[in-house]
Amino acid sequence: MNTPLKLGLFGLSLAAVFAVAFGAGNLAGPAPAADTRPHEPSGHGAHAEPTASAPGAQVPGGLQVAQDGYRLHPLTATLTTQAAQPLRFKIVGPDGAAVTDYTPTHDKDLHLIVVRRDLSGFQHVHPALGADGVWSIPLQVPAAGQYRLFADFQPAGRDKPLTLGADLPAAGNYQPLPLPVPARTAAVDGYTVTLDDDLVPGTSSKLTLSVAKDGVPVTDLQPYLAAYGHLVALRDGDLAYLHVHPDGSPGDGRTPAGPQIVFYAEVPSAGAYRLFLDFQHNGVVRTAAFTAVAGPASAASAPTPAPSAPAPTPSATHAHEGGH
Repeated sequence: MNTPLKLGLFGLSLAAVFAVAFGAGNLAGPAPAADTRPHEPSGHGAHAEPTASAPGAQVPGGLQVAQDGYRLHPLTATLTTQAAQPLRFKIVGPDGAAVTDYTPTHDKDLHLIVVRRDLSGFQHVHPALGADGVWSIPLQVPAAGQYRLFADFQPAGRDKPLTLGADLPAAGNYQPLPLPVPARTAAVDGYTVTLDDDLVPGTSSKLTLSVAKDGVPVTDLQPYLAAYGHLVALRDGDLAYLHVHPDGSPGDGRTPAGPQIVFYAEVPSAGAYRLFLDFQHNGVVRTAAFTAVAGPASAASAPTPAPSAPAPTPSATHAHEGGH
């Protein structure tokens, strides 16, 4: 067979192959696009900010640095494990200016929560607001690592509070700690706090915490942040900041000053949560911490250690002018 004829037959063969492939591709449809959606972090090391949620979905507090035109803008680049250094930030409003007018919630214009990404090193403090809209407080963290800052506040004229979050590092050798196992009791400075009830995903869960001192129920708790206790709940993994509401208030004629403090926590999903209870007695604010599990593997099914079993929880440093 001569060369021109061979080339012609070869070209016809290629055309037939491409035609068959094209037809098969049309029958099968286009190849699916790669899944580029963000996935919820499964451990402490994931620090990415989530993207916007599907329409109608409510994003838990603290996962976003900005919401509804308001933005948390840190002015300090790093945290320190050495002597306390000023931590400075501002809340920028929809008009681009620093917010200077707030509606107090729980007796304060702004609550600042600082916690390491492994849910250790918890601090609940209250910075001072300058005339220029800059918040400032001397702060020292206990160990190196990546920390999450939560600003919980309500701008004047807005009917609901906001919780915005941002990460700041503390330089040094980061040694992450495992999440403490679920337990019904926590010990701090000679006090034992017992957690009753369970977290239930998708609804408002009643949580009852009872305070005792040297085995004796405490019935003279002192008001702290317009209640006999203040509870912060953070979800393990992404550190979602959950809304927790106290039941009753001091002086309302129905709320006793202990030993029980009742809260209602809105838990959006199954999983592990870290609960931090601040309570005041004899003029000192202390923090008791718990790990609780929402969902089928509830903390209720875990063995309950004896009151002496939990390792003592060091009380957080509470600075009372600029702190609590």
